[in-house]
Amino acid sequence: MALVPFPSPQSGALPLPPDEDDDSPAAGKMSFLEHLDELRKRIVNSALAIAAGVVIGFAFINRIVDFILAPTRRALPPGVKMIYTEPGEAFSLYVQIALIMGIVLATPFIMYQLWKFIAPGLYSKEKRLAIPFVLFTTIGFVGGAAFNHYIAFPFMMAFFASFDSPDLSFMPRLEDTFGLYTKMLLGMGLVFQMPTVVFFLAKMKMITARFLLVNFKYAFLIIFVIAAVVTPSGDMMTQTIFAAPMVILYIISIIIAWVVGPKRLKAPKAEAS
Repeated sequence: MALVPFPSPQSGALPLPPDEDDDSPAAGKMSFLEHLDELRKRIVNSALAIAAGVVIGFAFINRIVDFILAPTRRALPPGVKMIYTEPGEAFSLYVQIALIMGIVLATPFIMYQLWKFIAPGLYSKEKRLAIPFVLFTTIGFVGGAAFNHYIAFPFMMAFFASFDSPDLSFMPRLEDTFGLYTKMLLGMGLVFQMPTVVFFLAKMKMITARFLLVNFKYAFLIIFVIAAVVTPSGDMMTQTIFAAPMVILYIISIIIAWVVGPKRLKAPKAEAS
């Protein structure tokens, strides 16, 4: 058996085993080609999950279509039906709904794939936030979709239907109605991510509850400006529907930042004169 030479005192300190902690910035380094290969793998996995969701969506497509169009049908005047004016419009609607259903069902898996892509560049403490990241983003999207379907969209359609009169007939076109529904769905899904964003920023000690509370008046103004920009229609009613949950979510975000983050950020030490 070969003997391992013992290092002499002149050779310096004894060799240490490699550190298994991944808190070193170099631990997550990858080459450019490795990043591309990792991105390709995550995109393929997400696409497969969406395809599986589309298949499930087509299996229940009639029930899903009835569920999505229910708020509009309730707002229609008695005896009025929705219309479509192009031969393939109704079929295209079914395909779009199945695709959206596939994305919705695959959202938790897509969020997990996104986290797996960015995780190699994070420290070990940050990697422990994977489960909260997937959970909160999913809850936020589902919450926004539910708010849109049960509150925002029905209220808006009832407002538009209120202009029906003997001289004006409210007969919404199928594609236009679904396009408006989709835009509001995505908009509310993004709006309801606000508590999640604040949660992670507070965890990383980048913002505090005091900062959010002091700047509430500016946030209130910015919220209404954003609502005016992202709303699919330019009326004040739709803008208010978008802005109201954002204000409520901002208040909830203040509470979240107070619970999970520092009460105040440490001021930098003054330089010695």
